Amino acid sequence: MDAPFTVTFDTFWSWIRVHPDCILRAGTPEAVLFDDDDVHWEFTAEEPGTLVVQVVRGKRLVGELLIDPEQVAYVEAVPSERDDEHVFELISETENDRFAGWFFVLVHGWQAEEGVSEGRVH
Repeated sequence: MDAPFTVTFDTFWSWIRVHPDCILRAGTPEAVLFDDDDVHWEFTAEEPGTLVVQVVRGKRLVGELLIDPEQVAYVEAVPSERDDEHVFELISETENDRFAGWFFVLVHGWQAEEGVSEGRVH
């Protein structure tokens, strides 16, 4: 089980973009996108400042998450009950509330990688 820790959203976004093949699922409290052998994950951006995470089968869009980085205060890695799942929650905060607006579950925990800005690993 990983110890909980936090990172900035920008740091997490740069890191997750090089780990698309490691994602098991991603979502919000209302919806979840699942990985499968015949789909792949893509990361793009829309105007103005909306980040997009897509699950694509061939050339067909299966589903997507829209993330407003202005609403993410930080990313928290939280312990999972399973050793083969590592949960990262994108936390939004207001004066009266703190909640996970989005999440990513990966097959491995945080791995700091120097000098890697884009591409794929694993």
